[in-house]
Amino acid sequence: MVAMLEANKAHGGSRWSPCFPWFMLLLACALLAGCGREPLHQSQSYVFGTLVDISIYGEPEDRARAHAAHIQREFQRLHGQLHAWQPGSELGRLNAAIARGEDAPVSPELAGMLADATRYSVQSHGLFNPAIGYLIQTWGFQRDDFSPLRPDPQKIRALVRANPQMSDIVIAGGRAGSRNPAVRLDLGGYAKGWALDLAAAYLRSEKVPGALVNIGGNIIAVGRHGDRPWRVGIQHPRQPGPLATLELPDGWAIGTSGDYQRYFEINGLRFCHLLDPRHGTPVQGMQAVTVLIPPGPHAGTLSDVASKPIFIGGLGGWPQTAALMGVDHVLLVDGQGQIHLTRAMQQRVKLSDAHARPQLLP
Repeated sequence: MVAMLEANKAHGGSRWSPCFPWFMLLLACALLAGCGREPLHQSQSYVFGTLVDISIYGEPEDRARAHAAHIQREFQRLHGQLHAWQPGSELGRLNAAIARGEDAPVSPELAGMLADATRYSVQSHGLFNPAIGYLIQTWGFQRDDFSPLRPDPQKIRALVRANPQMSDIVIAGGRAGSRNPAVRLDLGGYAKGWALDLAAAYLRSEKVPGALVNIGGNIIAVGRHGDRPWRVGIQHPRQPGPLATLELPDGWAIGTSGDYQRYFEINGLRFCHLLDPRHGTPVQGMQAVTVLIPPGPHAGTLSDVASKPIFIGGLGGWPQTAALMGVDHVLLVDGQGQIHLTRAMQQRVKLSDAHARPQLLP
């Protein structure tokens, strides 16, 4: 069985289009069907602005359907709670309060997320920074549809000088606020991983023998696919189909960040949604980063978080950033399409192109 890693992809540079990901999802379903008449239930939906695919193995159909429905409801709840630009969301209310120089009540769940995201931000030396929502908004990536644009450079420089950081957030007594009014929270690079861990914990509590939860390319494995581990494919950033495949044993999680997921183009230059907080501009010279995370209570969250600062670290800085994040398994595709691998990742992946000559981390 192969489940493809794929997320929202822009076509023509001006709009996000789900058409290609749905094709990839259908391909994954066909490969699953080819595994035989096994007790495999699949459920698909569209949450967190991307495709969600839940595969449950070894459960009766009614129980599998109920488990998948529970997870989908939880994902929808989190989506409504953490939506960065909907005024009615809990995160939106907090952002509005920060903009007014006030604090706001936060649920224990959101307070825990903010504290956790702050820890990851500090660990990454600020390259993972969910506090730069104003920069994300200025580049037009806090919309369901967008048009290519070049923001005013002076505005970008002013936002960078304001230096919004997760450490600016103060949480006390069930309320949260910020010492820095330039903070605007966007947990889009964190929420999918948190949701994966939530889903995995639920499936284990229900003693599900095997499941694979895929949120737009962030995947976690629970148990096994029968007598073998789950197997997943890493989407090629420039071509249909997988760049590589690998086994995903029980508890392991995988996450990918790429410039092909949300982007626009101006005069042939690609502007992706992954912004470098140091400069306030989209990262250039990188196509994709995939990280593989061993089992742990926060494997899903780390799979979502860690790929971002490694991507932002760029060709010259990604090994150091991976070390900061404690990630040993990394596959990187640079702007020229050259594949780079850590030795730990090389031992686990099988590249689709037998003639590929990846660069190994020394």
